Amino acid sequence: MSRGFVKEDDQEEAPFVPPRAALPDGVTNYVTPRGLRLLLEERARLEQERASVPGGEDERRREQAVIDGRLALLQERILTARLVEQPDEAPTEIRFGTTVTFTYLDGPQRGTTRTFTLVGVDEASVAEQRIAFTSPLARTLLGRHAGDTVPFATGAAQQRIEVRSITADGER
Repeated sequence: MSRGFVKEDDQEEAPFVPPRAALPDGVTNYVTPRGLRLLLEERARLEQERASVPGGEDERRREQAVIDGRLALLQERILTARLVEQPDEAPTEIRFGTTVTFTYLDGPQRGTTRTFTLVGVDEASVAEQRIAFTSPLARTLLGRHAGDTVPFATGAAQQRIEVRSITADGER
């Protein structure tokens, strides 16, 4: 049908669907058992939300389109997720799913001690002390052992960090 026969009022703007956390091209979508569980719970919530959208026909259709877009992005993440089970023995090196405590030895954060768990991109939350395995800090720490001192650049500042301890993530 020619656009000449379509009223301008009938044209709906495509809904904006916020993107998920970035996963670099070619990087496997690793998830912890907790991360996979959270993705599946999010899908169930969105499906329930979609089924109970209130409002008139137009409002309902728009809201459902946004939820459908979010579900499509989420489903892609679930389908590409590669579960990384955590071994029962205590880890000796920093790897995906481990919790690491480290101290800044110099630079602007000198003397500050931090603890983070290395997780998948969808599970990352600095507020929960969980960083994505793709982050610069995680990439610097991967493969290191307790007692190792490694350089780490934050912006223009060069710092050294010392790995204090490595433990298995307590939340599986």
